[in-house]
Amino acid sequence: MADLQGQVTKLKYEVAEQNPGDLVVAENAERHLQAARAALRGKERWPARAFRRFAGGHADGALANTHEAEVAILRIVPQADLRWSGLTVLVQARLHLDPQDLRLQQLETVFAYQDARIGAPDRQLLVSTLHAAYQAEEAEWAKVRSFMHIVCAATVMMALIAIGFAIWAFLQSKAIGTNFSFPENPDVLGKEPTICPFGKNKANREGVWLIEFMGMLGAALAGAVALRKVRGTAGPYYVATSLLLLRLPVGALTAVVGIIFLSGRFFPGLTALDTSTQILMWAAAFGVLQETVMQAIDRQGRALLDVRSPGRAPDEDAVQPPRKPPPPLPGAAPVKSRVARVAARVKRKS
Repeated sequence: MADLQGQVTKLKYEVAEQNPGDLVVAENAERHLQAARAALRGKERWPARAFRRFAGGHADGALANTHEAEVAILRIVPQADLRWSGLTVLVQARLHLDPQDLRLQQLETVFAYQDARIGAPDRQLLVSTLHAAYQAEEAEWAKVRSFMHIVCAATVMMALIAIGFAIWAFLQSKAIGTNFSFPENPDVLGKEPTICPFGKNKANREGVWLIEFMGMLGAALAGAVALRKVRGTAGPYYVATSLLLLRLPVGALTAVVGIIFLSGRFFPGLTALDTSTQILMWAAAFGVLQETVMQAIDRQGRALLDVRSPGRAPDEDAVQPPRKPPPPLPGAAPVKSRVARVAARVKRKS
């Protein structure tokens, strides 16, 4: 923003005497920069400001206003600097626009010939192409933002379900706790379960809470291992953090459901849990088991986070299709490579 402010200030002095209309455009760009600064500062109180920053709302407005300021600057940049500014437009267009986009193809045609100069008619092409590229970039970030909001909503819902089940176990201690206890001799039908997570001889609500805690512990360990695949991002969205938080309530619920399966003899041969330690270890194992589901969600998050930006290394697995040479401009001679020019000169001398 400071760099853009410097460009706007310079342009205001240059165009003030030449064209009053360009001065209005420069002031409009300056207003966009002021709006971007206001979006970053924010006027909310601490809880609302913290949530807005976590959700990336503070950066959305700043990014959009900054892009609009750059487009406005391109409208009034001097003709001598237009070609160099156009190179930036070409880079952004190749990053975010479809290769079949007509604006991108026409812009590549303009820059494919050294004899072709960027004239006044091409300025509008540069402006429209840059604006389209920035809109495509903002659309990509909007997908990331929507995905993170979905993950946060799922985390809250799963946490509420886990807390609600714990409260239910508190109100119906014996009825709920019996489903998480095992008999000493599982072969005898109708035997009252006496092996609970705390090792006591009576089912209790504390056993349900301990099972949920062990499931969260297993999920936290699995999430720590999954950090090896986490990549940093230049975006304002905490997608990786949200995915790690989602693992905790999912692990708690997975442990609860898994122990109920064992208590109900759903898995043949896994009903003889005769110590409290075995119950707790199975709860932790079911908490780790949620990682099989979370891996698919992690892949979706990584795919959405792959918003391209200048300087980003290309993906090793991605194979870029070869670009077709643009059609020649009317009246423009094609550019010969250095090798071709040298070969032609040697041929004439011989």
